Amino acid sequence: MSTAVRLPTRLIAPLAAESIRDVGFDLYTIIFLALAVFIFLRLRSVLGQRTGRERPPYDPYQARDAARPASEKVVQLPSRTAEAPQRPPEPVEPVERWKGIAEAGTSAASGLDAISREDKSFDPQHFITGARAAYEMIVTAYAEGDRRTLKNLLSREVYEGFEAAIGEREKRGETVESKFVSIDKADIVGAEVRGRSAQVTVRFLSKLISATHDRSGSVIDGSDDKVTDVTDVWTFARDAGSRDPNWKLVGTEAAQ
Repeated sequence: MSTAVRLPTRLIAPLAAESIRDVGFDLYTIIFLALAVFIFLRLRSVLGQRTGRERPPYDPYQARDAARPASEKVVQLPSRTAEAPQRPPEPVEPVERWKGIAEAGTSAASGLDAISREDKSFDPQHFITGARAAYEMIVTAYAEGDRRTLKNLLSREVYEGFEAAIGEREKRGETVESKFVSIDKADIVGAEVRGRSAQVTVRFLSKLISATHDRSGSVIDGSDDKVTDVTDVWTFARDAGSRDPNWKLVGTEAAQ
């Protein structure tokens, strides 16, 4: 039979309180530690660990571009600071280009520039040579009533005027005799382009013997032997785009 040892009641109460305090301290410590471990594990599972393969932070603009279809065409707008394309400068004609033919800065020189741009084969010296020959041929053909030659050298309007004068002269029974002594000068005094028509005006200074006879042969105008100084201003024209190189007389003006 065992004998139980009983402590006095006044001793049991203080011991129990002290044990409870010790146990309580250890219990709170364990709870705080457990809670800290739990929070750490939760953060680890949510945030994860950096391994060097993490995706970059989310960029809403990049995501919007990625969502755009690959076939969509994007039109780049020009920058406000971009300069407008400049037109190539107009070719500058040499100042002395028409030296001896037309004075620089005159309307005649500007007109020759315009003609040469439309007709690359235009040669003013060659033109003047041809104009001198045409001038003599036309004056002689008119005096002789040579309509065929005139028709090849005159425009339709000028030919009609010449032909009408010849017809009136023939009705009166008059004849004209003209002989060139010389063509002293043939100067270009005007040039221009009208539409497709290149026009050049030439002043001729010539010496001419000319006389008009009636039916009886008497001189009614001019002289058979007197040399007369004549000044004529004639305008020649041709289609600058035509393959026909010939110029025709389109206007006449007599000057004293």
